[in-house]
This record gives sequence, C-alpha cells and structure tokens, in this order.
Amino acid sequence: MTNKTKNIVSIIIGALASVMVLMSAFMKISGNAQMVTGLTAGGFGSYIKLFGIIEVISLILFFYPKTYKIGFYLLCCYLGGALATELGHAQPPMSALLLILFWVSFFLKDKSNFIPTNNN
Repeated sequence: MTNKTKNIVSIIIGALASVMVLMSAFMKISGNAQMVTGLTAGGFGSYIKLFGIIEVISLILFFYPKTYKIGFYLLCCYLGGALATELGHAQPPMSALLLILFWVSFFLKDKSNFIPTNNN
C-alpha cells in the first residue's frame, strides 16, 4: 500500500470514529434526555457537559497535524474510561470499537508511532 493510500484510509477510519464521538459530544453538550438519563444513572450527572467538551477538544487535537499524538492519547484515555464504565455496568462495549478504529487510524498515519525505527 502506498503512503498516499495509507493516508487516505487513515483519514477515512479516523473520520468515521470521530463522527461517532462528535455525535456523542453534541448530545452531551446539548443535554439530550437519553444521554442525561443514562449518565446520571451511572453517577456522572454533574460532569455530562464537561465530558462533551473533552471529547471535542480531543478530536480537534487529533486532527490537527502537530498535535495528533496528544489527541490520540487523550481519546484513548477517555474511551478507555468509557469502556471500563460500560463493562462495569454490563453494557455493550461500544467504546472498544471506537478505540480500535482510532488505533488503526493512528497506526496507518505513521507506523513509527508503534514500531521503533533504527536511526543508526
């Protein structure tokens, strides 16, 4: 696969995962009734809008070329916490799918993020 193809596939996969996270953030920030009910039942009622803002900031950092690594790490941390919460409340682990998509996108963007290169 050529670098151009890898870059395009990386953008598509990252955008797919980002759209889902962005929809979640929008529902949290706008106060969607179903989102508020679910997160309040989980004990996160006072943090709902903050979670939405964190999602948006992480996505912006992920798509800005100079900060994509920190955005990726923030998304992994956030989605890892969401995954733990989902598993702890016996819900389907949807965050795992998003984590996989972000990891694949990050790997395709630059393999050196995972595989050290010998610069000697």
